Amino acid sequence: MLLELRVENLGIIAELLVPMGPGLTAITGETGAGKTLLVDALALLCGGRADPASVREGAAEARVEGRFALDDDNEIVLARVIPVVGRSRGYINGRLATAAELSEWGRKLVDLHGQHAHQSLLAPAEQRELLDRFAGDKALAARDHIRAARREARRLDDELAALGGDERTRAREVDLLRYQLTEIDEAELADADEDARLAQEEDLLGDAEAHRDAVSAAYDALEGPAADALGVAVAELSGRAPFDALTVRLRALQGEVTDAAHEARVAREQIVADPERLAAAHERRAKLRELMRKYGPTLGEVLVYVGETRSRLADLEQHDERAAALGARRDEVLRGATESAATLSGIRKKAASKLATAVAGHLRELAMPKATFEVVVTATDLSDDGMDDVTFLLAANAGEPARPLAKVASGGELSRAMLGMRVVLSEAPPTLIFDEVDAGIGGETGTAVGRALAALGGRHQVLCVTHLAQVAAFADAQVSVAKSEVGGRTVASASLLLDDARISELSRMLGGDGSSAAAQKHARELLGRSVEVRTEVRAG
Repeated sequence: MLLELRVENLGIIAELLVPMGPGLTAITGETGAGKTLLVDALALLCGGRADPASVREGAAEARVEGRFALDDDNEIVLARVIPVVGRSRGYINGRLATAAELSEWGRKLVDLHGQHAHQSLLAPAEQRELLDRFAGDKALAARDHIRAARREARRLDDELAALGGDERTRAREVDLLRYQLTEIDEAELADADEDARLAQEEDLLGDAEAHRDAVSAAYDALEGPAADALGVAVAELSGRAPFDALTVRLRALQGEVTDAAHEARVAREQIVADPERLAAAHERRAKLRELMRKYGPTLGEVLVYVGETRSRLADLEQHDERAAALGARRDEVLRGATESAATLSGIRKKAASKLATAVAGHLRELAMPKATFEVVVTATDLSDDGMDDVTFLLAANAGEPARPLAKVASGGELSRAMLGMRVVLSEAPPTLIFDEVDAGIGGETGTAVGRALAALGGRHQVLCVTHLAQVAAFADAQVSVAKSEVGGRTVASASLLLDDARISELSRMLGGDGSSAAAQKHARELLGRSVEVRTEVRAG
């Protein structure tokens, strides 16, 4: 729901902050006061085309901000800046955003039915979606089954493609994989750490004599001078209480030296110069490095590659059997999708006539007594949405051919058609905006439009720009837009009308001067009756 709208330097608006509430809000005012500029501002927030010519004369840029409630705890702020020179900028919660990103949020939050800009209901995909929702759970379940089946078919297609191309290509790949596995198998890999152990062995064997001399010298030093020196130190301090702790440390060192000497002796005895073993280690490491160069940076990854290659080879060798099984499964899945699509087509065609009849009934109430409304379902290729295109057609006047909504010329007629559909179709973004929906009508027809808007206001936030008091009286709130001259410049302002101020505005809209007793009495009566009807239509 739109909580507030701020507009700066757009057209004749210098600065405007309009709070918005739930239900139906009527936006009224004299012709040219700037009412439609509020609709234009919302269109900009929803990714509409930005025109530098709309920036107020003398300003460097125009700015529009809208704060929306997503739920009880979360809000989002959309903003658009239109400079006189340069490209427009969009913001979402203060972060730079593209017009496409604003448009995406706009489709979720706002449905705009203006004289020159209409959104979701004109899109063929949205018309099909709305027909499905009108048709109910059976249509949605059939469509969900189609989508699930086609996802599975695409997965099977990918699996089939992964099996390999033509027979000659598969034969070449089989030969290559067999060669690679033979090469790796002949190396008899069993341990991912073999290369590290061979490196240590090479280091030891590569300088065996020097290593043995070094460890022998270390043994002699530990077993002789080091052990003797520690023995003397322990003997000197033993039995002297002040040095008990030091004596304990020295005895521990004696143990460490003895252990180290033992390890040095064992190491010396194990070092044997073995040129043949050294050559074998060199040769083995060279083979392992060649395998790692081809199949993985480590022996562990080479072993993983072996497992993957065996699996791939098995798939290729069983290609025909696997391909047949996958193809049969794919055909079965697509047959199921086609059957569900046929079922969905039948559901759509039945629902189409009901939807057309319901909308046409509302159009007759909205000063379009000769209008015809059609919902046409035509066959097309199977897609995730079934096998149908859905088109809403409208003939606003007797004798005219029904045409797609997107091609209906009159903005007022199109807005009323949108209103009629919205009354029938409950699915819509949370905020609906109607600009001049009452164009060319009055009297009881205006009352019918007001009733329809009030009914919508029970389910959505509805903003309506109107010249008719019969429509404005049905609103939960009324905002008046007026223009005045300030410092030689025309400036638009907006205010929420309460109590007497609303009565005065309604009386002006009824043709009075806004202050005469008769006009104000008429306005009070109209407002009172409208409140009763609004309560009735929302309750029923």
